[in-house]
Amino acid sequence: MELPEAATLEAETGEEWDRALLNAPAGPAVFLVWAREGAPYLGRTESLRRRLSRLLRPPAGLSKMLNLRELARRVDYWAVGSRLEAAVYAYVLARRHFPDVYRSLVKLRLPHYVKLILSNPFPRTQVTVRLGGGRSLYYGPFRTRTAAERFESEFLDLFQIRRCREDLEPSPLYPGCIYGEMNRCLRPCQQVVGVEEYASEVARVVRFLETRGESLLRAVAAARDRSSEELDFEEAARQHARWQRVQEVIRLSDELACDIDRLYGVAVTTSSVRDEILLWFMLAGGWQAPRRLSLAVEVGRPVSLDRRLRELASELRPARLSAAERQEHLALLARWYYASHRDGEWIPFSSLEALPYRRLVNAVHRVRAARGTQSS
Repeated sequence: MELPEAATLEAETGEEWDRALLNAPAGPAVFLVWAREGAPYLGRTESLRRRLSRLLRPPAGLSKMLNLRELARRVDYWAVGSRLEAAVYAYVLARRHFPDVYRSLVKLRLPHYVKLILSNPFPRTQVTVRLGGGRSLYYGPFRTRTAAERFESEFLDLFQIRRCREDLEPSPLYPGCIYGEMNRCLRPCQQVVGVEEYASEVARVVRFLETRGESLLRAVAAARDRSSEELDFEEAARQHARWQRVQEVIRLSDELACDIDRLYGVAVTTSSVRDEILLWFMLAGGWQAPRRLSLAVEVGRPVSLDRRLRELASELRPARLSAAERQEHLALLARWYYASHRDGEWIPFSSLEALPYRRLVNAVHRVRAARGTQSS
């Protein structure tokens, strides 16, 4: 992701820095302090002028506070309008200038996923923070590992795939496990089923995760209605109880959690520029460069906001990302979305063709109105 051009402050002496800081904006920003040699100092702040004044103030005796007054020669900075913008800019700059330690530098914690390992002849699930290149389905991101583990345990109760971790060598003499005895596993380890029959159950699991449980809800509801029409009320009651159970499991899934190949959405945030909104599109689990949407009154024949959004969306295409970049993009989304205070709105959608423009227009207006309330 490319950043906009940085604004710059330059000086050679401490006195020049004192004058230069008068031109520094007082708002939030991400910045780099450059010395004549070596790597820059990367920082993010709620008040650029105040932070630079502390870093470039005259040294006070033997203080242990960081002081760059005699070393700094240039400051590049990017004014930001939201926590998401600050987090993304800091991540991009850290990755560019500190490739060996950038994750720890920006405190990027990778979220957890429920992984369905499809490359195994007898697929199973596991909870992980890593996105690999093998054939797998990743369901997430979750707020915590505990949330991911609970969802994994509960949703597996709805199916009969294995929970053991080892690579199987099926044999009728295999001792099996408690899940097989309880009919919660098809027992491929004991050759009760073969690869094809086990694969059909895995296909049901894949559809469940791809549709966030809707596939199973529809199937159970159809079975319930059919039993009711046939006056088999006992079976209809059993299917209704199962329908309620599926609903409970779906509610255990965190708000963002889905098959990450189908994770589409847009974050609507304020910008550092007045009368401007930033649209952060995430397509198939990867961020696009932010789109700037000016809300200033246009002279002449103004174009409706709905039409402008449609024209903007028509230019979007999913970016080609490595597994590492993708998991970092998802980590940035999870940190912003699951934060105790989220500045902005998130609009999920299933594909660009299904983008809910009316909801997006309303979100843009709400974010703009909230900005006006905060500044007043």
